Amino acid sequence: MSPVEVERKRELEGSAAEARARLAELGYRETSSFTEVDSYFSRPDVDFLETVECLRVRHRDGFAEITYKPASTADNHSHDGVITKRETNVLLQDTDQADHADLLLRSLGMVFLARVEKSRTSYRHPEHDDITLVLDEVAGTGVFLETEIISHDTDTAATQLRKVEDELGLSAYPVVSLPYRDLVLQRGAMADHH
Repeated sequence: MSPVEVERKRELEGSAAEARARLAELGYRETSSFTEVDSYFSRPDVDFLETVECLRVRHRDGFAEITYKPASTADNHSHDGVITKRETNVLLQDTDQADHADLLLRSLGMVFLARVEKSRTSYRHPEHDDITLVLDEVAGTGVFLETEIISHDTDTAATQLRKVEDELGLSAYPVVSLPYRDLVLQRGAMADHH
């Protein structure tokens, strides 16, 4: 069985600087930092906002990909906001290909939904290299911290995820089950780049 990603996202109050300081205090080290731009699409006959499916073109410095995540169901989206989905990713040759992928999807009749721009910083703890913490500052939307664990055992990973959140003091912050795409649409931060 292929590994799956077990994750939960929380919206933070306060600044990203406060979160960075807390992560450093607990021994987490920054592993990457970049700005990502995601263009989200839906099918004309299926509303991906309703099914909570994801079809996106993502690009950042030197990297571009198309990603599909299946619909949310009771099997892959728990009542407490833990999401377990298998992603399909297609790596593009370079960032210039992201615009071509956007055009291809539009030409095939896919419906543009939203554009999400975020500053993303990833962190790892030296003692837990299977856990990634991702701090996102989403333009016009807010600051979020996502705990991600890649595992073959989803039950153990979900338990581990809760433990990490408790250690970080995240339990008091609201769980965000909506994707950034939906939050951007709700909060009016969407801007089509074409």
